[in-house]
Amino acid sequence: MAAVAVARPSEHGFSQPTSSAGLLAMLDEDESVLQVYALKQLNRIVDEFWAEISAEISKLEALYEDEGFEERELAALLASKVFYHLGELDESLTYALGAGPLFDVSEESEYVQTLVAKCIDQYVELSVKANESKEKQPPLDTRLVAIVERMLNKCITDGQYQQAVGIALECRRLDKLEEAITKSDDVPALLAYTLRVSQTLVNRREFRHEVLRTLVKLYTHSGSPDYINICQCLMFLDDPAGVAAILDKLVKGDSDDALLAYQVAFDLFENEFQQFLLNVRDRLPDPRGHAEAGHPPAEGAESTPPAEGATAAADATASASAALAAEAKDEASAMEEDTGAAESHAPAIEGLGDLPIATYAERMTRLKGVLSGETPINLALQFLYSRNRADLLVLKNIKGAVDVRNSVCHGAIIYANGLMHAGTTVDTFLRENLEWLSRSTNWAKFSATAGLGVIHRGHLQQGRALMAPYLPQNGVSGSPYSEGGALYALGLIHANHGESIKTFLLESLRNTTNEIIQHGACLGLGLAALGTANEEIFEDLKSVLFTDSANAGEAAGIGMGLLMVGSASEKAGEMLAYAHETQHEKIIRGLALGIALVVYGREEEADTLIEQMTRDQDPILRYGGMYALAMAYRATANNSAIRRLLHFAVSDVSDDVRRTAVMALGFVLCSEPEQCPRIVALLAESYNPHVRYGAAMAVGIACAGTGLTAALDLLEPLQKDPTDFVRQGALIATAMVLIQETEARQPRVAAFRKHLDKVIGDKHEETMGKMGAILAAGILDAGGRNVTIALRSRSEHDRVTAVVGMAVFTQWWYWYPLAYFLSLTFAPTALIGLNGALQMPRLEVTSAARPSLFAYPAPLSDKKEEEVKKVPTAQLSTTARAKTKAKKDAAEKAEKGKEAIEKVGAKGGKKEEEKEGGDAMEVEKEPEAKKVKKEKEPESEVLSNPARVIPAQEKYVRFPEGSRYAPLKKVAAGWVLLKDLKPGEPEELVSQHAPAEQGAAAAPAAAPAAAGGAAAAADEDEPPPPEPFEFVPQ
Repeated sequence: MAAVAVARPSEHGFSQPTSSAGLLAMLDEDESVLQVYALKQLNRIVDEFWAEISAEISKLEALYEDEGFEERELAALLASKVFYHLGELDESLTYALGAGPLFDVSEESEYVQTLVAKCIDQYVELSVKANESKEKQPPLDTRLVAIVERMLNKCITDGQYQQAVGIALECRRLDKLEEAITKSDDVPALLAYTLRVSQTLVNRREFRHEVLRTLVKLYTHSGSPDYINICQCLMFLDDPAGVAAILDKLVKGDSDDALLAYQVAFDLFENEFQQFLLNVRDRLPDPRGHAEAGHPPAEGAESTPPAEGATAAADATASASAALAAEAKDEASAMEEDTGAAESHAPAIEGLGDLPIATYAERMTRLKGVLSGETPINLALQFLYSRNRADLLVLKNIKGAVDVRNSVCHGAIIYANGLMHAGTTVDTFLRENLEWLSRSTNWAKFSATAGLGVIHRGHLQQGRALMAPYLPQNGVSGSPYSEGGALYALGLIHANHGESIKTFLLESLRNTTNEIIQHGACLGLGLAALGTANEEIFEDLKSVLFTDSANAGEAAGIGMGLLMVGSASEKAGEMLAYAHETQHEKIIRGLALGIALVVYGREEEADTLIEQMTRDQDPILRYGGMYALAMAYRATANNSAIRRLLHFAVSDVSDDVRRTAVMALGFVLCSEPEQCPRIVALLAESYNPHVRYGAAMAVGIACAGTGLTAALDLLEPLQKDPTDFVRQGALIATAMVLIQETEARQPRVAAFRKHLDKVIGDKHEETMGKMGAILAAGILDAGGRNVTIALRSRSEHDRVTAVVGMAVFTQWWYWYPLAYFLSLTFAPTALIGLNGALQMPRLEVTSAARPSLFAYPAPLSDKKEEEVKKVPTAQLSTTARAKTKAKKDAAEKAEKGKEAIEKVGAKGGKKEEEKEGGDAMEVEKEPEAKKVKKEKEPESEVLSNPARVIPAQEKYVRFPEGSRYAPLKKVAAGWVLLKDLKPGEPEELVSQHAPAEQGAAAAPAAAPAAAGGAAAAADEDEPPPPEPFEFVPQ
């Protein structure tokens, strides 16, 4: 028998081996009992003697491969540990799998944790490959599956449900996901967590849809279904029929159910997916006509069949492209027969119970008003109008500091005014500066007219009346620039809600051959019919494109993209083909952006088209490929997309492509703004100014409205960059980051405003830098200081209009009028409480934070503080000597007076002190400053409905105890439906200041004497009336 290992005494009295040589020798014995004993002892000391054991690793491998050896699993475990210490993790995992149940996943050792992580990574890799590959893959190793399942079961047993959800999602095990959620102690919270992480953790769109379907099933079968989250999931799945069924069911319920239906509709509206909302509305029954099968198609319903067909295809196969028109009609009719018959053909009175048909009809009318956007847009318009705090002195000072002969800065002030008053309907600045405004000529006049569309955005009822002075009167056309700008303005007013205006815009496009008017009509049509995939409009835009006019063709390309947003239509191929045929760079650029918009949100389904564009020889099409990557993978933080964009950012030969590649990172990372500054930090120091500009804009896009310190740290040096357009981009991006930030929360706000004033007033600053500063000033105070830039909604869904608007806004590098698209990203920061009748009751909520943290910026002072500067006069030498002697005598006299006062003070006589100190008035002693007692700022404030609540403030807002109203959702922001806890008492409503009369007034150039829209806002600053009193004559 071989010698055993030499032992040494331990501190516990037991012998510890000093070598493993003896135990290794026992592995050569013929007796299996000795071999098993040796393996057990070696397994106990392997962490200490793995180096010696590794020399005999072949013996362990031989024992494992011997199927007749009874403890071959123990040999595999020992071999796995040896390979682990050698750093061979792949070999270690192979033998760990062979160890079977001896590999204990519950063991809290570094070895087990490392191999479990390795095991899960390998399982994830194999399962993803099996799911994504079109070819049939071999089944997964059952031993690998067993370890993963044991780990998942351990997480569930230990109560680590979130960890189990994460592993299940990575491993694509929907069965384990469902098991973890159902066994959780808090099912609703875990469902909400799963919904949130599914949007960030799951990269593949198809699997994400499977997860959402699983969540819908779990939500539905829970004790109290969360209809708000169910409908959000169905919106992600593009299932309008499911949402319509839920809303119809809720409307037929009691008053609380009806409130919930309204809340669901408002939350869906926040995502700004126009066609989906219209599809939901058109699937709801019409209680006014029982004989009709369903709701009659509204204006613009011609676009419904393609969308329905796309929905059916998405539900069935989640295909990458929309069907052709004929196929879409067939799919739409099939869906109506197979899945929608029960909803669209059911009598409107079915399932009403005791609910009167009149009440049901009233509820349904309100619900459709929310889905169509009419109700929320009107409420937001009233809020922005009544709470407008834009400071006209800011614009006045900018106007005074800029050279009137500089047309670029003149136009920038008009853009800034539009952004500053976006949605407020206040055009006072334009009315007060008509002569200055009349300097706009040609395309500047086009932009000035279009700016009215930004100011009056959302004023759907009076939009056309507002722009009437610029449109043809009695068949007589005026300036084509004004008319084209007016059509563009109508699109901005009705952006994403253009059912009532798109027919007029389409007729205007057909009735003109002027490229300027066509340019405005194409942009307006694209905005009004955003995402509707209307075939008729597409054909008209295509006919304009084929005229091969540079200006009209560029707008037509962008308009086609806006119309087909997210449809992944095969028409993108037609657009790409024409881009190769035309010689106009403007048309190619418009088409490149349009193609990118067509693949919006399609992720991996768009990879083929993206690959085709990024490999094109034309740099403009490669530039479009960068935008296609940005739009397809918006807000996903997809590693593959980030890697590709970084590759083009450092390798492409075109500066335009490199700049756009870096900028596109902002769109991909807007769901994780903290990551963007870190990723583009090195690019911000590039030698190439185009890359630096792209880095600045990427941070501005991803971190907009966040006030992130890391973003400001990156942007601050770029504000002083030697290249003018880099400074311009840095100033705009900084304003986007700092929008609605206060000095109390972010001290850099005050310094940035002063820097903007300095840049604008500096005569030596280049025009590009001044333009950036002027636009930045407008962005800082956007929407009357009541909006923020938000690319995502509170439900973590991307705001389609906002993302598209930001993408087109970045094109202002080539075409300034596109700067107005930034207004599409604005979201009102309001808390609007509504009762069952969708009216605003008088309500007060508490903000548990100091008022200064979220207060409006202080208005600029209207008083001109002019410092009187004394002009130095010539002095004779004798005068100078006389003044010097007088000063010396005064100093000596003051010193004597001081000594006299000290002597009197030493005697302690008060009267003597007063008497002898009578000459003390001659002493030049500075009077003590009056101490003004500063009042302590309160720790909270009371807000009244509707209230300005910025995103950072939402967590501090509380409904007071004992309040008459209770909110239906936890987040006190946006449109909040209120449950009346005292329904029997009379209700006091908020008087609504609708801007209808002001909006209906003539436009500034047509009626300069009309009253300014700021009058209503100024009324709030008037002093209150005096208290009642009795007059007593003397």
